[in-house]
Amino acid sequence: MQRNIRTIDDVLTLLDGLFAPEADRWTTGAGDWWDRFYADRSRAVPFFAAKPDENLVAHVESGLLPPGRALDVGCGPGRNALFLARNGFRVDAVDLSATAIAWAEERAGGLGVRFRHGDAFTTEGSYDLVCDSGCFHHLPPHRRISYLALLNRVLVPGGHFALTCFTDEEGTAAPDAELYRRGGLAGGVGYSPADLRWIFQDLTEVELRRMEEHPDSSPAFGKSFLWTALFRRD
Repeated sequence: MQRNIRTIDDVLTLLDGLFAPEADRWTTGAGDWWDRFYADRSRAVPFFAAKPDENLVAHVESGLLPPGRALDVGCGPGRNALFLARNGFRVDAVDLSATAIAWAEERAGGLGVRFRHGDAFTTEGSYDLVCDSGCFHHLPPHRRISYLALLNRVLVPGGHFALTCFTDEEGTAAPDAELYRRGGLAGGVGYSPADLRWIFQDLTEVELRRMEEHPDSSPAFGKSFLWTALFRRD
């Protein structure tokens, strides 16, 4: 059959195919790319360290994010998921990489985090907190539609969305249309504060700032080439 577009999902799948798996780190084949990325645990990758984002620590310790049910999108080896679980959250965590999930499960011990290998956009349920440290900036532009649909579906009224993503200095600042002409994301999409406020305009901004730089010796992860944002669903 030559006609294969009837729904929005069909359009999104077609657009996924415009990005080569080795050029894009979310769509078909990206799980294999991330499996290779996480295979060598000794690599000097800052976020391989088993410590949570400094902004997440600040919000939990201040009481702004009280314990509840949390979803960690693109959890990697589980550093934020484990922090949340240790602080009373009931955590579901999902990642495209089976290798990352296996590493996270080893780290988790008996914490009871529910890790899942797969597509975060298929997640169902209700969550008081959705957090994402590094997934959003690897999505092709059309998958922001899927991302917003996920938040709309699972985030409860009064719930919070915590995001850490590339600034437009660290990630590519090319316009969305140019990314399709190139057929890739150049390592990740960079965002400005105005971009993030426009994309997540249906949520209420609580905080949007540059991440604080933390040394390797710090118990928290912090790199100043990232934005940290906290939004609330009213």
